[in-house]
Amino acid sequence: MSEILENMHELAASLHKVGAMDDITMKAMKDLCLPEARKLDKDEVRSIRKKTRMSQPVFAAFLGVSSSAVAQWERGVKSPSGPAARLLDVIDRKGAEAVA
Repeated sequence: MSEILENMHELAASLHKVGAMDDITMKAMKDLCLPEARKLDKDEVRSIRKKTRMSQPVFAAFLGVSSSAVAQWERGVKSPSGPAARLLDVIDRKGAEAVA
């Protein structure tokens, strides 16, 4: 995400938090400012986890998902989606410290 869009989203979130922006407008800003989480394949998920030096169960707990979900992502049975995909993208770009 560009720095300008990131700043716009932070400003909108602040306005929403204090009640100066309604939920509908905040959702529109989020859709505008935040790109879709990229699709991660099994090798990318494994690589991201290994960069964190976490086991599958610890990584799963860190992400708030089950150990079997992480195992299925790494085997290519399923793909991460929603908040998990977004978290993985942030961890890949900025490290686990960014979401800890």
